[in-house]
Amino acid sequence: MAYTTIDKPSDYFETLTWTGDGTTKDITGVGFQPDWVWAKKRSATGFHALADSVRGGTKNIFTNSTGAEETSATDWILSFASDGFGVNSGGNLNQSSATYVAWNWLAANGTASNSDGSITSTVSVNTTAGFSIVSYTGTGSNATVGHGLGVAPSVVITKNRDLSSGGTSNWRVGSTMLGFTKRLNLNTNDSVSTDSTTYNDTDPTSSVFSVGTHGSTNGSTNGIIAYCLAEKKGYSKFGSYSGNGDADGTFVYTGFKPAWIMIKRTDSTANWRMIDSKRNSYNILPRTLTASQNAAEYTGTDDFGNTDILSNGFKIRTSYAEANNSSGSYIYLAFAENPFVANDSGTAVPVVAR
Repeated sequence: MAYTTIDKPSDYFETLTWTGDGTTKDITGVGFQPDWVWAKKRSATGFHALADSVRGGTKNIFTNSTGAEETSATDWILSFASDGFGVNSGGNLNQSSATYVAWNWLAANGTASNSDGSITSTVSVNTTAGFSIVSYTGTGSNATVGHGLGVAPSVVITKNRDLSSGGTSNWRVGSTMLGFTKRLNLNTNDSVSTDSTTYNDTDPTSSVFSVGTHGSTNGSTNGIIAYCLAEKKGYSKFGSYSGNGDADGTFVYTGFKPAWIMIKRTDSTANWRMIDSKRNSYNILPRTLTASQNAAEYTGTDDFGNTDILSNGFKIRTSYAEANNSSGSYIYLAFAENPFVANDSGTAVPVVAR
């Protein structure tokens, strides 16, 4: 019996924390050359900076912004290294004494052209980990885009990165948890909306995802980037749960001990909340960040911070509305620190809780 598809999740996803020293350097310790880096200052306000190897290390986009991609050789994420990524001495990602976190994913460390869709895309794909980075140019008309995963992704996160001067565009999130007739915005706290023009009311297939006429996913002549995520047993889980409004809250089974969790209430306004096992080395997990805000890390336990990471999932320990309202509906994205049961030892011993 296969308990997991990946015995060592840190080969494909890893969280890295560091304290800035005011120099230009490579931040190392990831364990692989990342293809997607999402970095954030923890100790003070600062933008969420995202770079990927398909667009290039000097090109950053920001989940708390509707703005276009920024290209800089002197700031934000600058390059991808064999064990991490390069940053500048400036205050955004390596200010002296400031603290930071970066979440890192492995794709293919290379790109390929994909003509499965009506729009030809450039992709970096890791089918083992269920992750692909997809770059394409919008047409403004209903279309399909090849993602290269070989299975239908559960989540597609899309950003128009190539806007006219002064233009803006929301980050769009489509998911099988809600259906691709609906969408969320990663950069706002908005509740779920029904929108036929974003993903053309069409769930992804094993080869393509669909885009409609909306500029956020298919602006004519605009460069678009998409991050596509497919579930892999014992490594990633993208699901939903209902709140119970109790301090002894909902338990969510993932089939692994999570390393990283992002949760969004969908039936009401609520922020995208992120926790991970590196910033929180023991239960409960008070250290949270919000994808749509540039705010410093929150360290209280009076709201979303009341969460436990368990050997096979996570448990909410608060009645806070953004995590566990009695009538609330939620979706989550989670990646593993360890599978609940690994295959490689030959003894199938479950991982222990924290």
